[in-house]
Amino acid sequence: MPSTSARILETKLSPPATVVTQVLRTAISEQMAAAVVKLVLVRAPAGFGKTTVMAQCRERVEADGVATAWLTLDRADNDVPRFLLCLGEAVQRLGVDGPPADVALDAVAALAAHDAPFTLFLDDFEVVQEPAVLGLVREIIEQLPRRGRLVIGTRSLPDLGAGRLRARGQLLEFDTDRLRFNIEETSAFFGRRAGQALPHDMLQQLHRKTEGWVAAIWLASMALERHGLETGFVERFSGSDRSVADYLAEDVLAHQPREIRDFLLRTSILRQLDASVCQALNPRADCAAILDQLAAANLFITPVTSEVPAWRYHSLFADFLRAQLAREQPDELTRLHLAASGWYESQGRPVPAIDHAIEGGDHPYALTLLDSYAEAFLEQGRMRMLSRWFSAIPPHQLREHPFLQLIALWAASFTFGPWDAIQKLEESGCADSPIPEVRASARTLIPLLLAMQDRYDEAYEAGRESLAHLPTGLPFADTALLNAMANIISVVGDQHESQRLLDAARSRQGHSTFNRMYTESQEGMLDLHGGRLRQATARFRMAVDSTHAVSYNHSHGNAWAGVLYAGVVYEANQLLQADHLLNVYLPLARDVGLPDHMILSHVMRSRIAFYTGDIDAAFQALTELEYLGHHRQLPRVVAGAKLERSRVLLLQGNGPAARDELARADDPALWDRERRQRLPAHDLEYLALARARWDIRFGDARAALTVLDAELHAAQAAARSRRALKLRVLRALALQRGGDAAAAIAEIGGVLQTASQEGFMRLILDEGPAVGLLMQRYATAALEAAADARNDPILAEYLQRLLQALGPMAAPSAEAPANDYGAETLTRKEIRVLQLLAEGYSNNAMAEKLFVSDSTVRTHLRNINMKLDAKSRTQAVAIARKLGVIR
Repeated sequence: MPSTSARILETKLSPPATVVTQVLRTAISEQMAAAVVKLVLVRAPAGFGKTTVMAQCRERVEADGVATAWLTLDRADNDVPRFLLCLGEAVQRLGVDGPPADVALDAVAALAAHDAPFTLFLDDFEVVQEPAVLGLVREIIEQLPRRGRLVIGTRSLPDLGAGRLRARGQLLEFDTDRLRFNIEETSAFFGRRAGQALPHDMLQQLHRKTEGWVAAIWLASMALERHGLETGFVERFSGSDRSVADYLAEDVLAHQPREIRDFLLRTSILRQLDASVCQALNPRADCAAILDQLAAANLFITPVTSEVPAWRYHSLFADFLRAQLAREQPDELTRLHLAASGWYESQGRPVPAIDHAIEGGDHPYALTLLDSYAEAFLEQGRMRMLSRWFSAIPPHQLREHPFLQLIALWAASFTFGPWDAIQKLEESGCADSPIPEVRASARTLIPLLLAMQDRYDEAYEAGRESLAHLPTGLPFADTALLNAMANIISVVGDQHESQRLLDAARSRQGHSTFNRMYTESQEGMLDLHGGRLRQATARFRMAVDSTHAVSYNHSHGNAWAGVLYAGVVYEANQLLQADHLLNVYLPLARDVGLPDHMILSHVMRSRIAFYTGDIDAAFQALTELEYLGHHRQLPRVVAGAKLERSRVLLLQGNGPAARDELARADDPALWDRERRQRLPAHDLEYLALARARWDIRFGDARAALTVLDAELHAAQAAARSRRALKLRVLRALALQRGGDAAAAIAEIGGVLQTASQEGFMRLILDEGPAVGLLMQRYATAALEAAADARNDPILAEYLQRLLQALGPMAAPSAEAPANDYGAETLTRKEIRVLQLLAEGYSNNAMAEKLFVSDSTVRTHLRNINMKLDAKSRTQAVAIARKLGVIR
């Protein structure tokens, strides 16, 4: 027999069974089944038949031979591991190839790679509030293959980018008005339920009063079965929310036998009903018999197909029952939740056990359960779930469990960010606890929180003091401190000491998947700054995969490792995959507020958008980053946004605006600090480098060369190999702009030989079309000399990939100036604009066809004219045809 948890999962994966009284919504289900869209959104308040319509659509789709899977969500699915477990099981039911473990861990990727047509149904989606889960669903939508489709039922509009999907024609919506019964469907419902049609005038009156609200029509039919047609019920029934509640109280519940009434109220706190859990709440009742009786009477419970009989209440009825229970038997709520909690604990299911203890207000029992399980959840990195629980417990009760207070503080640090966590730390009194282990462990948090607030000098001093008190008695805190100090000491400049602390952390991390992620992430940063991209990529992948035990993988999990992994994926020029990862990790980085992660993730998002031609989105990402910096009083984040905006403006050819942004980013104290510290977000982007880049393009290239030589010497002395590589790229561009073509080719050749060994791509490509021209010249020179690129297959293949990434405009035209930028790289979106321009489209028509604003089209046209050195639209088209960009 399957376990209880397996049975509960089965109920979530099973659609409601068809009942004979259902009215077939043929038109809606046919439209759903025929729609060629990514997302079908069924959105309406409770009682409008969303689930029924989705279930009928599922039957219609399956009749066409399309594979389907169903998942009913609940509040526990806001926990990412739980959601992924359920999603993985649903994906397997679509017939996705691969062993079950792999499918469960890589559900998003498995869906994206699935060739056969499928439809995935997600019901009760309004319960999902967790940004990481919403990010995963956005990711599913983005990656859906051509024959894949998602159908979501929800009471509210979810944050899934509906506007963007609507503009692309990839969204089909069914709202309240579309789901209302028409008069024919109302008549059919009464005919099916009562076996006879209502008199026409009574039908018209009832339909008008209910306005097609399915739940109200259902309730009216039940009343008429009991009271008959001559009672005047229709005249009294208004069909309003209040009327429905009054009817439920006065008619449905009042006429149930006491045993049934008590059962309904007492089990209303459960999300899923089966005889075993119901028995725990009703020990003197025959729960199996009652469930069979309710099912036979079709009294507001919906059967769920599974091996063991199971049901759930209609959501409208469940809401009413819980409110009624709270009014009639407020003292019973705690006892019922306690019984449910105890039953779930006996089944080895601590998450619903703790949920029920907290929902019932039995915080002491919840704390008792947390005493047993919280540390394990902390080790797994399930920070948001822990924070949700601890936030619901009164602080004075939590103080009686000092070690749980510490766990709550650690969870808050990685969930709500350092500002909220440091306030909680001060209010907790843990730093002054009379218990030495608690006091020492609490102080291990201080350096981490200071570093998260970008106060590395203070973090270093506090951390040295905390290290002197290890061990503290809380292994998680000790290991996290070692990891945090490895990061802090790396930033202040001692890489050898950082490595020593990481080795110590690795020896103590035990079974902590979270600390394993933390250690590997920091080691990856050391590798990346040292120019070891392949090793860094392996470490970051290992970091995000380290939480496999709780169903995380590289598409989900902690922002700390996730943003860094997205960064190396981006560096390898896998832009689509990097963008998918950012769908999940950028919201987490934004919420937690880690300065470097916020800068890195938003800059990546901006660069990907710019590369694909979405100029509005590129600037929007930087505007959001600047706002976050101001809001959280992080000047470095603000400066990071301005630096990147300057780079974008430079690539657009807008020298004055790019220079103005650099002037606005000039904070002497900040950049003096950057010279002293190794700040991850500024390894490749900092003010001195940005100014040299501007001088190369618009100013004095020889003066830029002097600056770059000094910066290069400093980077090499500090073993900052990745930075040195970037500086050498700019140095080659400066030599080219200064007229020393031979030296420029030799410099870029050295860069390419080094970069090819590790696979650096965006480090070079992000410098724009000028570097493409230089690489083309190097490739030509190497081929003629039968040298480097020809004799080194790794270098040859690498150079080919770089030139392919630059596109058809990488090669200069025969008429291009020998010592200047020549024809610059056009983005895919700009090439598409040229094609539409050649076909005679107006600006407005192009904006509509590309789903962008008129201003974006004008920006594309300005960029095209600048890159092609064209003076008009006609000339731009002619040049593009000559170069073979368009036909």
